[in-house]
Amino acid sequence: MSPRVPADCVLPDPAAVRTVRSADGAELNVEEYGPEGAPLVVLAHGWTCSTAFWAPVVNRLAADFRVVAYDQRGHGRSPAPAGADGYSTAKLADDLEAVLAATVPDGRRAVVVGHSMGGMTVMAAGDRPGVAARTAANLLVNTGPGELIAELAVLPPAVRAKGLRRFLHRQILRSRLPLGPVTAVTRAALKYATMGPATPADRVEACAQVVHACPAKVRFHWAGVLDTLDVHDALARVAAPTAVIAGSRDRLTPPVHARRIAAALADPRGLLELPGTGHMSPVERPAEVAAEIRRLAALAATPLEETA
Repeated sequence: MSPRVPADCVLPDPAAVRTVRSADGAELNVEEYGPEGAPLVVLAHGWTCSTAFWAPVVNRLAADFRVVAYDQRGHGRSPAPAGADGYSTAKLADDLEAVLAATVPDGRRAVVVGHSMGGMTVMAAGDRPGVAARTAANLLVNTGPGELIAELAVLPPAVRAKGLRRFLHRQILRSRLPLGPVTAVTRAALKYATMGPATPADRVEACAQVVHACPAKVRFHWAGVLDTLDVHDALARVAAPTAVIAGSRDRLTPPVHARRIAAALADPRGLLELPGTGHMSPVERPAEVAAEIRRLAALAATPLEETA
């Protein structure tokens, strides 16, 4: 019998749902929560996830923030690209720019939060004036700017040879196999690969339901982008105040990535490493993620002379 998904892992009814068209015509499902006119937060989810992944964070913010969450192309309710050329970091940056233009009114700015591939999206858009104009601050969660295969820690330490580790990690990342229904075995595998050892079974179930819903073709094409990811140059151009969150037990983007990001930022505003936490911090530790978003929102609302 499957564990019941926790109440906070279920999204509330959205205040608005819209379709935003990206630069190449791709349609993106965008959902908005919380009071209109409240401070803005925009959430970009990671590889194989969807807006549903953000439910624990949305439930902690929607009382006093206007929270915008969108399905990355091919995920959730956003249709998959017709061909392989629809998958790239440039497309991710295009999509974020389009969502910000549609949901952040002229003269206003949002705290932009990216988890995993969503964080890579934020970094890839670091050289976009249209993104910068609508960004008050960024929060990068469980993510990395490149060298993902080299730093993966899914395989046990007993596999020591670097070349073999890279080969096997690449095969895992780029698997075309459908995940199928959520079972006790797949829950255990997902927990091992993506979550901390103390994560409760019901929160593992919530993540599993989201991840298993991603089509195998979409998962494969985005894995190819992640395999060759390099957004270091755009990361160096991110001008907004930016904080970073890492999980000490993250096997997919270990804390070494967070430290590299923090060192490269023009305006770093803290690196929070969550002990015992894996790759899914917004589900494993939503209170801490929401608190960081609130901290950045307060920082962005404080006059510059008061933060000096």
